[in-house]
Amino acid sequence: MIEIKIPATSANLGSGFDSLGLAVGMHNRVEMELWDGVWVESLDDTPIPTDEHNLVYKTAKYLFDICGRPLKGLHIRQENAIPMARGLGSSSACIVAGLTGANILMGSPLSQSDIINMAAAMEGHPDNSTPAILGGQVTAALENGKVYYCRQELRDDLKFITIIPDFELKTSQARAALPREVEHRDAVYNLSRAALMAASLASGQYENLRVACGDHLHQPYRLGLIRGGQEVLSCCLENGAYGAYISGAGSTLMAMVPAADVGFARRLRCWLDARDCAGWQVLELSGDNRGTAVAQI
Repeated sequence: MIEIKIPATSANLGSGFDSLGLAVGMHNRVEMELWDGVWVESLDDTPIPTDEHNLVYKTAKYLFDICGRPLKGLHIRQENAIPMARGLGSSSACIVAGLTGANILMGSPLSQSDIINMAAAMEGHPDNSTPAILGGQVTAALENGKVYYCRQELRDDLKFITIIPDFELKTSQARAALPREVEHRDAVYNLSRAALMAASLASGQYENLRVACGDHLHQPYRLGLIRGGQEVLSCCLENGAYGAYISGAGSTLMAMVPAADVGFARRLRCWLDARDCAGWQVLELSGDNRGTAVAQI
């Protein structure tokens, strides 16, 4: 049996819609082996499909099929630390696990680049799947089925305060809130800030991150779907965050904070509790530079 650990990811980073993403220190763990039939177990009582509709199994079966390999079945055991429908790459983690596991069980006929391209094609964009595979912060574009990317290490002087509301926000709902067209000036606004985001994370010029998180393409339309979202982002900035944004499609909000600020999460927790948001989680995460890791067990 093989074990696959896949990090959670935070996509968009405010301005980099469908193009910027990074991996953080929260992981799903999937164990997989060939089996006679389909046997899927949830190791942490997270409700998941336990038949052929399970996303890890469906993805693995898809790869077996396109490689022309017969598959009698799989035994899959899942630990799902990454919450579903919260903007932290839970579906990407399942897709990456399915592709990675199936590839290894077939003797690795696909390269890592093949897996990167296939995962992005299945997701429709590379901002979650690519950092889930590679770790670090990734700037990526999907062109004719191929992912073109630059990866950089996340520094240890930055941490990510992850604010997870007590309600889901489906990606389909979040995308339905977006306008079909944007003005030229809004496109220019985002291009400049997305470039600033990638360069500032690489150089450690974190004083730029507040501006780099600025966005006119998706956040103004999605914040209305996240009760109290704008107030939380403002609170993060007022309390010393370098920048704050909607993680992926939401509902999770993310603050980029100096690693030396040991009290930030506690201050935010008190602020949320005072506003009847006791059910919201506040997690202090580091960046993940390893990406997907595989071991024999």
